[in-house]
Amino acid sequence: MSEEVITLQAKSHDKLGVVHCGVTREGFIVVGGEPRPIEDGEEIVFERTRIVARRSGSEYTFARRS
Repeated sequence: MSEEVITLQAKSHDKLGVVHCGVTREGFIVVGGEPRPIEDGEEIVFERTRIVARRSGSEYTFARRS
């Protein structure tokens, strides 16, 4: 089974399945209505939606955990 992944930049959004993911501005993300600050190189796990967000410079990757 392949992993669902999206890569976003500041001021953009998309969906993983039915869950909205977005980068509101540089350093701030939202997953399923839950906003969080994120530092460069940081990884945040959103347990409720099973989505992992990673930041690498100005690229933000969102992946659904299996």
